[in-house]
Amino acid sequence: MIVREIIGAIERVAPLRLQEEWDNSGLQVGFMDNGVSRVLVCLDVTETIVDEAAEKGCQMIVSHHPLIFKALSQVSDATYQQRCVVKALASGIAIYSAHTSLDNAPGGVNHKIAELIGLQDSDWLLPLFDEAGGSGLIGTLPKPERDSDFLKRIKTVFGVESLRHSECSGREIKTVALCGGAGAFLMGDAKRKGADCFITGELHYHDYFENDGMLLAELGHFQSEQFTTDLLAELLSKTLPSLSVIKTAINTNPTRYDSR
Repeated sequence: MIVREIIGAIERVAPLRLQEEWDNSGLQVGFMDNGVSRVLVCLDVTETIVDEAAEKGCQMIVSHHPLIFKALSQVSDATYQQRCVVKALASGIAIYSAHTSLDNAPGGVNHKIAELIGLQDSDWLLPLFDEAGGSGLIGTLPKPERDSDFLKRIKTVFGVESLRHSECSGREIKTVALCGGAGAFLMGDAKRKGADCFITGELHYHDYFENDGMLLAELGHFQSEQFTTDLLAELLSKTLPSLSVIKTAINTNPTRYDSR
C-alpha cells in the first residue's frame, strides 16, 4: 500500500473541500508514492509521537490536528514543528492530518461526540450550503436531565478533571448543541436553535456573559476530541483491512490541572 491510497480512503469520508478556509488539513510531510504497511493514529503530532511511530515501525502518521498551520520559514531545529518534520523525513515517515475536514464531515468528529453523549436526531448547527456537511451539531437527549446531573455525567464520559461551566439552576437539559475543539464561534447558532446547553472544548471569558440562560460547558480542547483517534482507527481499519493501524499510547494533552 502507498501513502496516496491511505489518503484516498480518508478523503472519501473527509474530503479536503469540507475544511475551513483557515485550516491546513492534508499531507503535511512525505511523499505520495512511499510504501506503507503500518500507520499510527493520534490527535496531535509531537516529537514523541514521531519517535513512537519510528519505534513501532510505522511509515505514516495520521493525526487530527495539523502539524503545520503556517508556512515554515526554515526547516531546522528552531521549533517543535521543524524538529518533527526533520525527524519524520529522516525516518521515512509521512504525516497526514484530517482536521476540520473530519470535523465537518458526516459521521466525523462531532458525530462521535454526539454518540458519546447519547444525542438523538442530530443535525448540523451550521450546515454547509453546497456540501453534505457542516459545523457543530444539535440534538436531543432520550430523556431530560437535571443540569447538574448532566454535567456530572459528561465529566465522567470524557474523563474531565476540572469541568468549567456556567451556573447550574436546576433546569432540565433536553436539547444539546456541541462542537469539538474551539467552538465558541457557534454559540450564537446554538442559542438561535433553542439549545438548553452548549458543549465545546474552549470558550472565552466573555462568552459566559452572553449565554442568555443557556448552560455552557467547556470540556477542554484535548478532552473534547480525544476519541478522534478511535474514529480514525475505525475508518482506516474498515476501509483498508490489510493495513496495520495502531493508536498512539501517548497522551499529548499539553494542559494540566493542579489539585493541590
